[in-house]
Amino acid sequence: MATATIAGKEVHINEEGFLTEFDEWDEDIAAELAKNIDVEMTDEHWKLIKWLREDYKEKGETATTRRVQSAGGVPTKQQFAMFPKKPAKKMSYIAGVPKPKGCV
Repeated sequence: MATATIAGKEVHINEEGFLTEFDEWDEDIAAELAKNIDVEMTDEHWKLIKWLREDYKEKGETATTRRVQSAGGVPTKQQFAMFPKKPAKKMSYIAGVPKPKGCV
C-alpha cells in the first residue's frame, strides 16, 4: 500500500489517491484533499462530509448519491452544485472513505 504526506501527515492511499485507513483522516487532511480537486469547503460541505463518515462507520460502505439524498437529506442537484461533475467520488475522496460501489 502506498503512502503520501497530506497536511503534514503520513497516510495510506490507494492507486487513485483515496485514503485507505479510516482513522488516518482528519479535517486538515480533508481540507487539503478538497483543494486538490478545487472544492472550496463551506459549512454545508463539512456537514455533508461528516455525515458521510458517520454513515460509512454505521453501514460499512460508502453512501451513493441516492443514499445521500434519501438518508442524508441533500438533493442530488445540490450534491452536483457542491461537488461538480462527480459528486459521489469527490465527497468520498474528501471524507476519507472508499468510492461508492458503482462509481467509476
